[in-house]
Amino acid sequence: MYRIKRIIMAFIGVTLCGFCVGMLQKANLGVDPFTCFVTGIANIFSSTYSTFYLILTGALLLLVLILRRHYIGIATIINLFFTGIAADVMHALLDTVFPHPSLAIRWSLMLVAIVFTCLAAALYFTADLGVSAYDAIALIAAYKYRLLPFKYCRIITDSVCVLVGFAFNVTLGVGTIITALFMGPLTQWFRSHLAEPILTHGQIKTVV
Repeated sequence: MYRIKRIIMAFIGVTLCGFCVGMLQKANLGVDPFTCFVTGIANIFSSTYSTFYLILTGALLLLVLILRRHYIGIATIINLFFTGIAADVMHALLDTVFPHPSLAIRWSLMLVAIVFTCLAAALYFTADLGVSAYDAIALIAAYKYRLLPFKYCRIITDSVCVLVGFAFNVTLGVGTIITALFMGPLTQWFRSHLAEPILTHGQIKTVV
């Protein structure tokens, strides 16, 4: 039962993350830090995003396998196959419901997507059945090498990605800045107060 719960948490987390990507795409107020990084590197070589997404993700996977292969697992595979599908489904649905969204709707979509992306990350991190290669970097720095608490490691990796993207002509948006600064702390909050209590006791921690 414990393993089944972990698999369910991983599946929900990864799928929810995909939905949030679709919401951010529809909001069009800035991409997430890793997308910003990949786009910046692709610009250096005048290549496509998809080409360098595969190259950079492959390089990170190799690094994670060397440093802490524990983070590569079922959720990593689910991430590869379901995140894109979930994003496309959500984007298509939002295109139908909001064909020409106002600025207020775009801001609402962005903020909701950022919050639920952090919740999604907390669920599949806590399930401990593998994470994306990029997510694993901050986790390794925080929990294997204990360089800093996770929220600060995530802020650093996200900020580096944003700076690289900005240096190589990626247009930043408010969504990019918000995700770079707040995803780490908010993901850690959801892990401590919701994901971990659900996994270990089936109860959500009460915030006093």
